Amino acid sequence: MNEIKIGGVRLGSRALLAPMAGVSDRAYRELCVRFGAGYCVSEMVSSKALSFNSKKSEELMTVSDSERPCAVQIFGDDPACMADAARRAMENRPDIIDINMGCPAPKISGNGSGCALMRDPKLCGRITKAVVDAVNVPVTVKLRKGWDDKSVNAVEVAEICEDAGASAITVHGRTRMQYYKPPVDYEIIRRVREAVNIPVIANGDIDSAKKARSVMEITGCELVMIGRASLGNPWIFSQINSFLEDPGKPLYYPSTEDKLRVMLGHVGKMIEYKGEYVAVRQARKLVVGYFRGMKGAAALRNEASRIESFRDLERLCERIL
Repeated sequence: MNEIKIGGVRLGSRALLAPMAGVSDRAYRELCVRFGAGYCVSEMVSSKALSFNSKKSEELMTVSDSERPCAVQIFGDDPACMADAARRAMENRPDIIDINMGCPAPKISGNGSGCALMRDPKLCGRITKAVVDAVNVPVTVKLRKGWDDKSVNAVEVAEICEDAGASAITVHGRTRMQYYKPPVDYEIIRRVREAVNIPVIANGDIDSAKKARSVMEITGCELVMIGRASLGNPWIFSQINSFLEDPGKPLYYPSTEDKLRVMLGHVGKMIEYKGEYVAVRQARKLVVGYFRGMKGAAALRNEASRIESFRDLERLCERIL
């Protein structure tokens, strides 16, 4: 398959890891890249918090060589503040800066950021241009279908962002008001793909290799972004890559032993980067994905929600095996 680039950045594959607050930290990004994610995006970072020198926000922007190519995603509603945040992000040497214009969470969109920006397409353009002018790496934008069914304007916003210098657009095929519930509208992603001359990344409900290929065929996109379907399942990236290369080749599905081994390695990296107390408590909601499909999964999830240490998690794995 043809090589794909965002700006001058070469992607490792066509299956990409989506930014997810509280999930796509450094340890998770490194894990997914190891399993075939061609590109990953950080948790979203508040431009306003950076202006107040938030240590937590600074830590979210750490990028290691083991996860490249990687973007730092920033959010906010002020062009100058966003440009400054992008410059601050560059201290961590990201390959790309991504602008969040799609987050539906009330605490983000309710304050004028995230998907709320799509209600003012001209502001989307000003923010994109300010960030593009501030950095020397490609700038990408993540959108939704629109704010609601009465204001479906992903095509308009994508064209404005392209004119402002964006190097790629990711489109999640739901409106802000739909959150994650109704079926994804892949037709709107196709319309964006046909309207712009930069790469468009399809996002939303891509949960298998076959679904990834189907979405590519429907939308015309050569890139897909995987979010929630990767939770406890980093193998989805290698499965997609294998299926795109040879649809007739049997896909690898991990054994229970493989799942638990990778899970322990994942949490171990989180502990290395954050310390055991913080990492284990954050891991409680992440490890449950690894139990999907196992006998007694509900009970395992319940027990995992109460782990206090890495040793507790090891004991749980020992009992499962």
